[in-house]
Amino acid sequence: MRLTMCKCKLHRATITQARLDYEGSITIDEELLDASGILPFEKVQVVNLNTGARFETYTYAGEPGSRMICLNGAAARLAQIGDKVIIIAYCDMEAEEARRHKPRLVLLDDDNDIREIINEIPQPVPRDRDHEC
Repeated sequence: MRLTMCKCKLHRATITQARLDYEGSITIDEELLDASGILPFEKVQVVNLNTGARFETYTYAGEPGSRMICLNGAAARLAQIGDKVIIIAYCDMEAEEARRHKPRLVLLDDDNDIREIINEIPQPVPRDRDHEC
């Protein structure tokens, strides 16, 4: 059995541009792509934290150091400049490999600068079952 797992993500990226006149994709600063492990032309899911919209597109490498997150084509209608998004790339792997998999999470600040890169996911702390979370 193969499972689809989160490979990596850019968390709380800020949309800097939206270009309806472009053929399609999401342009992302090449340094952010490299930091996350997302490749140019890789399929990603974009989750808009402001509206709840979710859509898929592919990535395009933007100017290194620009901190650009630009929605192109039809996707430009799904977010506005300043919206916060999560950009997620997935991978397929066998169940045993998935158990050992550690996604790469790149946490961004409001200017799309890298705040933190997480490769180890902390395990949830057991909670008292008598209390709601």
